[in-house]
Amino acid sequence: MSTPEPADFRMHVVAESIRLFAERGYESTTVDQIAEAAGVSRRTLFRQFRSKEDVIFADHEALLAGVAQRLADSDGDPYEAVCAAAASVFEHFRSALDLAVRRYRVVAEVPALRERELITTYRYQREFEDHLRARLPGVTPERLVAFAAAVTGVHNYLLRTMLRGDESATTARLHAELALVRRSLAPSADPGGADEPPADRRVTVVTYPAGTSPEDVARQVARQLREA
Repeated sequence: MSTPEPADFRMHVVAESIRLFAERGYESTTVDQIAEAAGVSRRTLFRQFRSKEDVIFADHEALLAGVAQRLADSDGDPYEAVCAAAASVFEHFRSALDLAVRRYRVVAEVPALRERELITTYRYQREFEDHLRARLPGVTPERLVAFAAAVTGVHNYLLRTMLRGDESATTARLHAELALVRRSLAPSADPGGADEPPADRRVTVVTYPAGTSPEDVARQVARQLREA
């Protein structure tokens, strides 16, 4: 029998552990039972995973590594690269929906797993932030953090919606929502340029003495624009 690929092995262990957690409860399931169900020794299991928590979130580690590599390899619009990376994570869970749903239910019942999930979510956001900071040094950190947080939030909301059984939570909907985030929070993608919105989105403020009629204001603004 051929040795399974590391990624396949980890997913196999994840699937077996989640099955046991769903059937017997997280606290009642032992590492020995997981090893037996996965068809490996306890020692082999501990070489790959340090704890039961590590087992249930094992595919996230591979996903995080994949996201980091995908961002490192991208050479186009950094904002678009972040959106594409988020969509790839969504697609992963959509492609293994049954497993994702069962894990979602297990995690919802165990406070320690919910905390671990929050930490994992932040790690994705941090990958997005680090990529944007490296590629867009001229953009204020606050805007980059806001963009990364918005992308992560939209992704997680639609992921949870999908896991709850809402069929409207599709990849197409995610792309549409991320496009809105992109237009709203990232008007400039010039890595070396100033953080300035395009000319057609700038706002000009004009002041005139109190009592000036709207018609006079409009005429004077129009005249000054023509002269400019």
